[in-house]
Formats: sequence, C-alpha cells, structure tokens
Amino acid sequence: MNQLGRKLIAFIAIPAVAVVLLGLWTLWRAADQAVRSATQQEAVGLAELVSSSFQVVDGADAKEPPRVAHKAVTQAVRQGLSLQKRISELRILDRDGTVRWSRRIEEEDKVLSDAERLLSVPSTVTFEPAARWPWEAPDRTAGEVVRPLGGVACAGCHHGEATMRAGVLQLTVEERSLRQEVTAAFLSALRIVALLIVVLFAATWLSLRLFITRPLGRLADAMKRASQGDFLVRARLDGSDEIAQLAQAFNGLLSSLTSLKAEEIDHRRELELKDKLEQTNVRLNTRVAELATLFDVARSLTTTLEPNEVLARITELVPRKLEVPKFSVMLRTGDGSLEVRRSQPPGAEGMTFAPGEGICGLAATTRKAAYVADLGSDQRFKLRKGDAKGRGSLLAVPVVHGDELLGVLNFERPSPAAFESDEIEYFGAVADQVAVALQNARLHAQTVALSITDPLTGVPNRRHLFQQLEQELNRANRFGTQLSFLMIDIDHFKKLNDSAGHQAGDDVLRQVCALLKSTVRRVDTLARYGGEEFVVLLPQVTREEALEVAEKLRHAVEQAPFTWREVQPGGRITISIGVSNLPHDANEMDKLVDCADSALYASKRAGRNRVSAYALGMELHPGRERGPFAAKPKDESAA
Repeated sequence: MNQLGRKLIAFIAIPAVAVVLLGLWTLWRAADQAVRSATQQEAVGLAELVSSSFQVVDGADAKEPPRVAHKAVTQAVRQGLSLQKRISELRILDRDGTVRWSRRIEEEDKVLSDAERLLSVPSTVTFEPAARWPWEAPDRTAGEVVRPLGGVACAGCHHGEATMRAGVLQLTVEERSLRQEVTAAFLSALRIVALLIVVLFAATWLSLRLFITRPLGRLADAMKRASQGDFLVRARLDGSDEIAQLAQAFNGLLSSLTSLKAEEIDHRRELELKDKLEQTNVRLNTRVAELATLFDVARSLTTTLEPNEVLARITELVPRKLEVPKFSVMLRTGDGSLEVRRSQPPGAEGMTFAPGEGICGLAATTRKAAYVADLGSDQRFKLRKGDAKGRGSLLAVPVVHGDELLGVLNFERPSPAAFESDEIEYFGAVADQVAVALQNARLHAQTVALSITDPLTGVPNRRHLFQQLEQELNRANRFGTQLSFLMIDIDHFKKLNDSAGHQAGDDVLRQVCALLKSTVRRVDTLARYGGEEFVVLLPQVTREEALEVAEKLRHAVEQAPFTWREVQPGGRITISIGVSNLPHDANEMDKLVDCADSALYASKRAGRNRVSAYALGMELHPGRERGPFAAKPKDESAA
C-alpha cells in the first residue's frame, strides 16, 4: 500500500476504530458499575433483614436454645430468601466464636477459624475492586458484609457485655450473573467489532488499491518519467472518475509540452550550430591574429643579423605582441649554463642558472615547455633581485634549432593559471622563430668573425685591423687624444721555417701571439699584419708609454720558453718592434702605418731584438724593402 493508503488508514480508519472501542468500553463500564451497585445494596439489605430478625424472639425464656428462641432467623437461614441463591456464605457466630447458624449445617456449633477477625471488626461492607477491562473480571466476583449483633433490644435475653456484643453476622455474596452476562456480551461485541474492523480494513485496502492508489501510482510514475525528460510517456486511462480525468488532463499537458520540446530542440540545434559557427570564427580569427603576430615577429627578427639587435627586438616585440608583462631571453653559455641576456622589465640581466636548475633548467634539459600554474606554491622558481615571492604563472619554452639548444624564453603573467594549452603551443612556434633568428645572427656573427679573424692565431686579421685603426684614429682626432702604433716582426722567422718546417713556424706564431695578447690591455688591439708580423694599437697612449710597452713585449718574448727556440740564433725567439705615434709622427692612417714600418726596419738594421721609435727620414732609407721609397731587396735571406 502506498503512502496515500497509509495516510487514509492512519487519519480515518484508526480514529474510527478507536472511537468505537472507547464507546463499547464506556458502555460496559457503566453497566458493570450498575450491576455491582445493585448487588451491594441487595447484600446489605439482606444482612439488615437477617440482623433485624433477631428482634423477634419466640418465648420469654432466655435459657432456650438460640435456634428455638430465634425461629425467624433459623427460618431465614434454612429456607432462604430470593437472593439466597447468590449467597455463598451466611454465618451467625456468638461472642465465643461458635457458629450458631450457617447455610452449611455441618459448621453449626463449631468454632470458626476466622472468628477472631469477624468479632474484632466493626460493621463493614467489603467487595473486590472492579475490573478495568472486561477480560480482567473474574468469573465469580465475591463481596462480604459483616454486621455485629447486640444492643438494647437484646437486653431481655442477654446480660452484661453480651448485651452490646452478642455475636456477629457474616454474609458473603457472589455477583449477579447479569454482570457476567454484560461482560460476555461486551466481549462478544468486541470480537464482532474486531471482525468488522478486519473486514472493513480489507475492503478499504482493496478499494484504495483498486480505485485510488494503483491509478495514482501509475499517474505518479508517468509524472516522474515526464519530470526526468521523457515527454512521450502517457498516463493510463481507466474509467471516467476524477483520477481518470486528472490523467487525461496530464496527457494533454504532456502533448503540449512535447510540441514545445520539439520546437525547443529545433531551436537549440540552431543555437548550437550558430554557437559552433561563432566559435569556429573566433578560433579562425584567433589563428589569423596569431599567424599575423608570428609573421610580424619573424619579419622583424629577420631584418637584422646583429645578435644584440636580434635580442633587443625579441625583448621589445614578444612581450608587447603576446601580452606578457614579464619576459626574459636566456642563452646557453659555453659551460652549458643559462644566462639572462635580455629581460622585460630590465633588471634580471646577468642571472645564471646551472643545467637543470629552476623551471628554465627543466625546460632546457627536457627540451619541452615547462609550465607552472602557480609560482607561489613552486619552490623551483628563482626570484629576481629585490622581488618578493608572489602568485603568478610561468611558462619556460626552450629555443632549439635542429638538435642544438640555443636558450630558453621565459613568459610570466601575474595571475595563476594564465596560460591556456593553445597558447603554450603557440608560444612554442614563437620560440621556433626566435631560434631561427638567433641561429641566423650567430651564423652571421661567425661568418663576420671568420672574415676579420686570422684563422691561425685567432686574432683580428689585417682587414679588421684597418677598420679598427680607422675608428681609433677618428676617435683620437675627435677627442684630441694620442694613438700609438706598434709593428712587430719575429726575427729570423724564415730560418725557423727552413730549419724546423712550416708546422713549427705556425706553432711559434701561435705561441708568440698568445703571449702578446696576454700582455697588452683589453682595450688594445692585437692583429696579424701578415706573415710573421703583428700590430698592436694602443689608444690614449703617448709615444714614451708606447716605447715602454714595446720594450715590455720584446723582453717577454725574449724570456719565454717557446718550442723550437733552439734552432734560432742564440737559442731563443726574439722580435723587433717599430713604434709610431699620432699626432707626434703622423696625422693620417697610411702615414702612421708607414712610420711604424720604417721604425721596424730600423730595428732590423740595428741588429734585431730591439725597439725603435720613428724618426724623421727613416722612411727614406735605401735599405727599406717596402713603402713608397723602398728599394728592391738584394738578399732575400736577410729577412
């Protein structure tokens, strides 16, 4: 039975049954009380009747036996009254406890065992308490009436104390049969009511089941399915009662909802198609914008081949185009670590990360983008100087060209989880363009370095020398400073090549060049002029200071333990140096070089392994082998 049936039984059937039972119990209680009261009154009346019979005395002799003297009492006890059939016990005891009259003749003239109690109690009427429920009532309910006998009326026969207490009357009665009949009738009625209740309950349950709960259950199931989205369900129609009308109305409502749902589905499909088209347009526009940005980045980065300019453009263009507040470019150094070369905003330049250190180190090691959605909870993030650790997100993308790692690009935004998966892929494409630009700039720098660097010694060649000399000459003329020029030649180098071979000569060239490079300043320019000749540019150095530097170089070479020195005269490698100065000796580049060359030949003519400063007229010496006034050499072995 469903909830509706249980509610009907709980609120209608159970209260009705309770009311009926309460009414029956009330009627039984009233009838039982009436029967009980009538029985008590009749018992008391009988006791009064018997006790009053003692006032009738047959004869005047007090010595006659009691049963003779009180024939009226004897007759009442022996023959009985109309109520005597309900009397279970009727005894009259004298003051000694001897039974003088009794319905049981065998008890007469004997002492009653309960005599002491009866003689000691006053006049009492005692009945057993009434039962609360019919099934608790005993089959034969008893009551007792005790009346003392004696008084002034007995003074004629009894004297002394016997006058006031001549004896006692005990009357024990049973309930009338009407009381049992009332109880039996009530119990029978109770059984009939119980049977009727069971029949009524069964009929009610069956009626509710067939006509209310089952149709309502089917209707509720249909409504539940409809609430879950099944608008094609229909309620079953049985008959034409109110529930059937409700089901019919519900079916009509579902039909209307089905039509509306079909229209909604069609409209939703149109909206979904429209949303898909809009999303597709948004994605296409985003892709077009990304491609345009990528094209701008590639075009801007490929318009220059200078490495520093490429880094500057990357740092300026990428954060602005990609909307990244913080950005940095790291390049891989010779020892494999990562160094910040450019950053936006500036301030992180020069920071280095060991291989595998931090998030950028992870990206460099795995060659894959490393993304941290919340920097506040990641201990690998390395702060800039002066920065406080906060929340944000960081994306580190490796810059790889082929199989070679060039560096890492770091993109940082202030809010957590600020990079989408599509953005990460797109930033990888930007890193590829940066890799191409950096590789092109590096190749260009290598090409330029090869074009201005002597391949044997690694110092600038003659081409780069004259470019640098022109710059230094213009700077000196502009700021009014001096510029000294040293031309160096290794003594007897041809003899070294002839004696030990050209490989030995190359070794000596590299060793001498390395020694000269370690001796001059970083601002000075050491270049190979040609053959065994080297040149040193000394910016902001006077003629006297240049002579000191030249002498220092000559002495360092003379004392150095070069290989193959044993094949040279004196068992050592020596150099000859010529010194010229601007503006002391010349104001033009060609003149400055020629003056140093003239001084160099003066050192050779003077015996080699010496330093000579230019003096006026040296370029006119007939022994010079080059220059505008040079004579054709007669002995080539003199070199």
